[in-house]
Amino acid sequence: MSTQEVADKLVSLCKDGKYDEAYELYADDAISIEMPGMPGDEVTHGKEKIIDGYYEWANSIEEVHGGTVGEPVVAGNHFMLPMTSDATFKGQGRWKMEELCLYQVENGKIKKAQFFYDVPDMG
Repeated sequence: MSTQEVADKLVSLCKDGKYDEAYELYADDAISIEMPGMPGDEVTHGKEKIIDGYYEWANSIEEVHGGTVGEPVVAGNHFMLPMTSDATFKGQGRWKMEELCLYQVENGKIKKAQFFYDVPDMG
């Protein structure tokens, strides 16, 4: 798949709430980078560990109040998506987040994902 096709497929799956299926777009040796200060690993290596981190995050959600996925902006083998989420997390309260998600595509798969957002006050 081209970078545009990967981006369009990711947007479609996220808009449909099919986050599990979205990880099929990742390379086995993908890297995911979160903002410093968030729970869990800042850098995660490997699709299986990235998926495990997703499930850990998803299981920490008490209630989802909303969220959006914007349209991709593609440049070469990279694309960027704006996303928002509004959820109540177990023991953490409600977080409303706006983020930019940057992806690098190699050989038709997401090789690197990096997320930019303000770290919620967890105090």
